[in-house]
Amino acid sequence: MKRRVLAALIIAVVSGAIVSLPRAALRLEENRVEAQSVPVLRWGSTGEAVRTLQWRLQQWGYYQGRIDGVYGAETYRAVVNFQRRNGVWPADGVVGANTWRALGLYNAVAGGGSTSTGSAGGAVNRSDQLELLARVIAAEAQGEPFEGQVAVGAVILNRVNDPRFPNTLSGVIYQPHAFESVTNGLIWRRTPTEEAYRAARAALNGWDPTYGAVFFWNPSKPVSPWIWTRQIVARIGNHVFAV
Repeated sequence: MKRRVLAALIIAVVSGAIVSLPRAALRLEENRVEAQSVPVLRWGSTGEAVRTLQWRLQQWGYYQGRIDGVYGAETYRAVVNFQRRNGVWPADGVVGANTWRALGLYNAVAGGGSTSTGSAGGAVNRSDQLELLARVIAAEAQGEPFEGQVAVGAVILNRVNDPRFPNTLSGVIYQPHAFESVTNGLIWRRTPTEEAYRAARAALNGWDPTYGAVFFWNPSKPVSPWIWTRQIVARIGNHVFAV
């Protein structure tokens, strides 16, 4: 009798282990896929995701350096400090899924196309959209009439929805040489005014004084001759807007 009971227990344990193996394998695969869905950053990484990382760390007081898209010593120290203070282990300076979650940016960087952020919103946190858009407006259109500031924000959002441009707000803003203020760093040196924040909110809420423009420039400043081939649809303040 005891032998039968022991045999039954062994079969049950083995069966349970066999059943649990596929589940464990599935969880492992899910974790692997999840980890691959976000950029993993470390010392030496460069690009848009690094800029987003530096921006958030600066916003939260961990990083005081330039937002240049280069993961160097200062970025590393800021990441490790953030990880230690927020219980993200190991605190090794590698920015993976858990660190992106702790930064509140997982959805913003996951899967590339999943972060589309037109005027209707998108996966990126609304406050992040507002902050980033207000910074560009302040850098590109400070001193312009309020409608002109909204128009600059609207152009950026129109690009998000135009197949000729990146399909995320950060992708449009960080597109190489798309905006002078990003190239020269003014976007991070100039603090947005309350008016810039109001203009960004108005653009995010759907106001487009340009009726679909995807380009703007100041005719009194040197620009590429190519830009004058675009059809001008509006002039607001010192800027013209074109499609």
